[in-house]
Amino acid sequence: MKDISASLHFEFEVHGGDFNKAGDASSRVKRILQQIGANPTVIRRVAVACYEAEMNVVIHARHGFVMLDADPSRVLIVVEDEGPGIEDIAMAMTPGFSTAPDSVREMGFGAGMGLPNMKNCSSLMEIKSEKGVGTMVRMVFENA
Repeated sequence: MKDISASLHFEFEVHGGDFNKAGDASSRVKRILQQIGANPTVIRRVAVACYEAEMNVVIHARHGFVMLDADPSRVLIVVEDEGPGIEDIAMAMTPGFSTAPDSVREMGFGAGMGLPNMKNCSSLMEIKSEKGVGTMVRMVFENA
């Protein structure tokens, strides 16, 4: 990664239900990481996980944010939303489990692989969720 002495911070708004702009935040994150010279393998992992998290906001929440912090040693993505929350995080981590409505599945989304893909791509993933309030997902990607 190019020498950056301080951490970079960017924040992108995501609107629930806006499938026309779905993926915009994760695309911007990917471009920023390319511009600062992050490891291409890390960029790919971040892009996949960030897209999955962003789509969860679009599919399930009213509103949310994708936050990027990057420094030479790691990339941090935090996605927070205002939405229904996740009732059973362990069940939601099961590949194929989905609470997406049929209308979303008919568009090709909601296959139940989002959270498992996010976990597989990140070095560390934490989820905090409160029913009726929203969800926060924190993912760390080591720049090794």
